[in-house]
Amino acid sequence: MIITCPCEKKQFKIESSLIPSEGRELQCGSCKRVWFYKPKNESEAPLTLNNNVSTNKTEQNIEVKKKNLEISKTLQQEKIIEAEIENENLKSVEKSAGKKSKLLSYLIVFIISFVALIILVDTLKTPLINVFPGLEVILFNLFETLQDIKLFIIDLI
Repeated sequence: MIITCPCEKKQFKIESSLIPSEGRELQCGSCKRVWFYKPKNESEAPLTLNNNVSTNKTEQNIEVKKKNLEISKTLQQEKIIEAEIENENLKSVEKSAGKKSKLLSYLIVFIISFVALIILVDTLKTPLINVFPGLEVILFNLFETLQDIKLFIIDLI
């Protein structure tokens, strides 16, 4: 409960359990005035309706809702703009990553194709030499070169 000093300069928030129903003396911490305070029984006083207060509250509620709506609209617009900026950033990152990934993909396909060709030539070496007799020296040199590259890579590691 909130109690106001008789000098009306200071208000105090006091738990209602601290003041008995028969009342008690209180002292203002600001003006040092001592007075007897008895809590009012709210059921004894008749209730009255103040129309001005309710209409003012309704008008205030409407104004608050309008302000909240404006704020939410601006927040939504900011979120939309942030989302568009993020999408543009993602697209530019995807483009640069797409170029790198395409190059890497082409390189991997080339290496796999080259290895498959070497395996195929090694498998069909004897029939190819029978058909093309001069091919034996070329294939021997190719396999020796590949063996040297393999040893070079192993030495690097």
